[in-house]
Amino acid sequence: MLKLLQSIFGSTKTPGRYPESLVEMAIERTLDGTYPRLRALSDYRKRLREPVIHAIDHVIALVDSIPSPISASSGAYVEDARLGALFVSKEHMRELFVNDAELSEFRARNRLCSDKVNALLLAEAKEKTIFGMELIDGLLCRDVPQITVSFRNHRLIDPSAEEEESRRQLKRRAFDHLIGLALSRIIDAKGARAELTQQRVLMRSKLAIMNKGGWAFSDEPGKVVDPAALQAELEKIEAQLEALTVDESSFSGQLEIVAEVMAKAEQWMWVETGELYLDRLNIKREASHPDAKRLVFSELHDARGHALMALFVSIDPGELPEKASLSETADRLLNELGPSSYPRP
Repeated sequence: MLKLLQSIFGSTKTPGRYPESLVEMAIERTLDGTYPRLRALSDYRKRLREPVIHAIDHVIALVDSIPSPISASSGAYVEDARLGALFVSKEHMRELFVNDAELSEFRARNRLCSDKVNALLLAEAKEKTIFGMELIDGLLCRDVPQITVSFRNHRLIDPSAEEEESRRQLKRRAFDHLIGLALSRIIDAKGARAELTQQRVLMRSKLAIMNKGGWAFSDEPGKVVDPAALQAELEKIEAQLEALTVDESSFSGQLEIVAEVMAKAEQWMWVETGELYLDRLNIKREASHPDAKRLVFSELHDARGHALMALFVSIDPGELPEKASLSETADRLLNELGPSSYPRP
């Protein structure tokens, strides 16, 4: 896998042209992450070759489209409105960095590294409607609907002292995410087919009884079922089953799903440029509003409906204190809360 990481995702080769040995490694990685038993199919390499190459091309272009890292220093917090929107304060930003799992692990492995650390910062954006005061036509109005944007679940991924290395790791992560999406697609398709098949069997039994004996069959006491409506429902289910042209119960069908996801990688995972106009309180504004600041992020999306704000950042380890112990953190929180009737443990 290390060879795959360095040789494919770190290369500057022409898209679509990689050593065959590395393409095979990527194919094997794909099966390891979905269903290894698909290797029982003699033609799995042939069927996955072009889709996997397409997926590699896509994740390379996707990660390379994310802008270069911005400084995430205390000084930059004041200057870059994106950091001001993402974090409540520069202290909040430092605290999150100090307690971030991946960054802590990287620092533990590289204690002598004094260079800046590059990583992709991810966060979820959440909108909430509130009622606040607003100056409208020179008058101060109360209970005006406003939309605030907050950011939560911050985390840093793939930190490295070199931007190029961090991007290589991100490309591998994106490729693995595609594999996970392919697996979820197989699982979903299996579930859909099983449910529809069960419904079809039940409907056919009901219809057979009704046609044979002329009974008024019902799911609920006192509810009479219309045979014509039941037949229509059965035909609808049959049509849904026919639309599932791939037989997910077979190895060949599962391999076809994997190949389809990789061949259409851009439909399963993509990056968009997100644009927000926020004031200093993170209230959404029109672009023409005098207090509005234009914030541009990269937005990571996938076909499962996940969306994350992404910002490549460069962190100075010298600005970060050592990770506080649990007792120190508790003491700090108690001091911030002020005097309390509850005694300390």
